[in-house]
Amino acid sequence: MSEEVTLLEIIAQKDQRIRDLEAAQRQMSQEIKLLKEKIDLLIRRLFGSKSEKLDAAQLELLLKEDELGKADASAEKAEASPNVGASKPVAKRSDKNQRRERWPKDLAVEQEVIEPAEVRENPEAFRCIGEEVTEMLDYQPAKFFRRQIIRRKFVRREQSELAPVIAPLPESLQQRCIAAPGLLAQVIVSKYCDHLPLFRQEQIYWDRHQVWLPRQSLARWVQLASEWLKPIYRQIKDQMMRGSYIQVDETPIRYLDPGNGKTGLGYLWVAHRPGEDVLFEWYTTREAKCLDKLIPLDFSGTIQCDGYSAYDHFARHRAAAGRPVLLAGCWAHARRGFYEALDHAPKEAGWILIQIGYLYEIERRLRRQRAGPAL
Repeated sequence: MSEEVTLLEIIAQKDQRIRDLEAAQRQMSQEIKLLKEKIDLLIRRLFGSKSEKLDAAQLELLLKEDELGKADASAEKAEASPNVGASKPVAKRSDKNQRRERWPKDLAVEQEVIEPAEVRENPEAFRCIGEEVTEMLDYQPAKFFRRQIIRRKFVRREQSELAPVIAPLPESLQQRCIAAPGLLAQVIVSKYCDHLPLFRQEQIYWDRHQVWLPRQSLARWVQLASEWLKPIYRQIKDQMMRGSYIQVDETPIRYLDPGNGKTGLGYLWVAHRPGEDVLFEWYTTREAKCLDKLIPLDFSGTIQCDGYSAYDHFARHRAAAGRPVLLAGCWAHARRGFYEALDHAPKEAGWILIQIGYLYEIERRLRRQRAGPAL
């Protein structure tokens, strides 16, 4: 009897061992499949097309072929080119093709009247019956000039022993540097709007105007102007954060790190509300603590962002502090995962891409109608 029990135990152990091996094999097969998909994805990202555009008709063909067991997703993706949209062909956007006005209607006009030589010699012998106007667009280069603020001193005629009377200097940066507001505006707009570094401005001002403005002076003026503009910055930020929806992103920017001998990598953190101002804050890191500085503790609402993990960490930290915020992703990032899965799951991923294409078509229609955000 004991020998029979032992034999049954051995058989049961072998059966269990077989089941364990089969489970391990299935797990290894799944891991191998996943690793192959990751390698394929990496190769496509390194050497494949960067465009994620697809044609809805091609996607629908993929779905039909998948149902018949004939889907070949990689070949279809190589042939796909237009945008995903409704099944109907999308009309070309006409807003870019519309001819723009060459100049604003209220542009200043300077007239030059030219008369024939015989008319100038004897104007009384001629009568004007009309004119021909030839219109051209002209430009006057920027120029430097010295602005002098003259404050006259006065003394009382009958009390000349009293201190002279003089008007106070207007409250401005004029008290702290020689740059007038117009020059400060030119330096700041050139640097931050036209992306013209200070050392290039230094060269331009000297080579074209023979005015020597060292970089050190320009940098000091920019710093003074930033301090002067801080109240406007605070007002913009307070107004933006009083709302219930903002868009946030971070952009990597190379910057010079003195004493390091090389450039460092910093980030411009950007906050925006559609139809309103844009807020920029500079940090040398990409950590979640930057969001704590950018977004005040009393903000309550939705933050639209990408899938960077710092946003999840920030949201958990705010929830633990009793100040929850809602994170909303963007369709471009959500769509990318389905696009990359199109080779391995054409039916499921293709169906999702078509639905997202319908949303994009709604957005295109609203853009053509110049629709704005609902207030």
